[in-house]
Amino acid sequence: MTSMTSDHITLAFGLFFIVALLYSSVGHAGATGYLAIMALLSFPVDSIKGTSLVLNILVSAIGTYRFLKAGYFDKKVFLTFAVTSIPIAFVGGAMQLDPKLFKLLAGIFLMLSAVLLIGKNYLVKPKDEAPKEIPLVPGLSIGAAIGFLSGLIGVGGGVFLSPIMILMNWTTVKKASGVAALFILCNSVTGLFGHLSKLQKVDENIGYWAVAVIIGGLIGSYLGTSKFSNKVILGVLALVLLSAGYKFVFVG
Repeated sequence: MTSMTSDHITLAFGLFFIVALLYSSVGHAGATGYLAIMALLSFPVDSIKGTSLVLNILVSAIGTYRFLKAGYFDKKVFLTFAVTSIPIAFVGGAMQLDPKLFKLLAGIFLMLSAVLLIGKNYLVKPKDEAPKEIPLVPGLSIGAAIGFLSGLIGVGGGVFLSPIMILMNWTTVKKASGVAALFILCNSVTGLFGHLSKLQKVDENIGYWAVAVIIGGLIGSYLGTSKFSNKVILGVLALVLLSAGYKFVFVG
């Protein structure tokens, strides 16, 4: 889709707005949703990663402000992951993948994200006992792996980090949201810098999409999770991710 009609722009604007609103209401920035929209609407492959990272930065910045202001943050946990993820996200962002390989990896990532999204909210239960210390080497390794994937695909990595922190009982659920929000923001920024350092691009209509996700992110963050039926929302989001992932992998 090299030149979008006004109808296409209106449709995409509405979808970006809805995804930002829904994801921010449950503590995510929305990168997997943005990838899904661009897959389903057949955006140019070479603009997808950069566009996703820009939109992710905008919404994760809103989430970061919200959670840190409320005191839901653990500096030590964040630094354990971020010290390796942030520089390696730049490396992943700078890598230029063949379009077919990018679509394959992004498609697999979207389908895996759908499984993790459901697993985190249906299967992963917070522990009753006090949080444990994060072993340094595993923490640094996890940060590096998620950071590289974040830059490579064009996401922030929160969909992986949040369930790991909760499952391993490394912090509380609320603090995990704050850690993930800043983690997503930092990875998205460095991933975008890496992407642009290779003279790659973002979608030509990025201004419209930016307005859509900022409005959606502000409303979603304000409403918070208590105003929605989270499980219904997450079920719908998972279906969208699975559909978009299938399109990337099997349809093209």
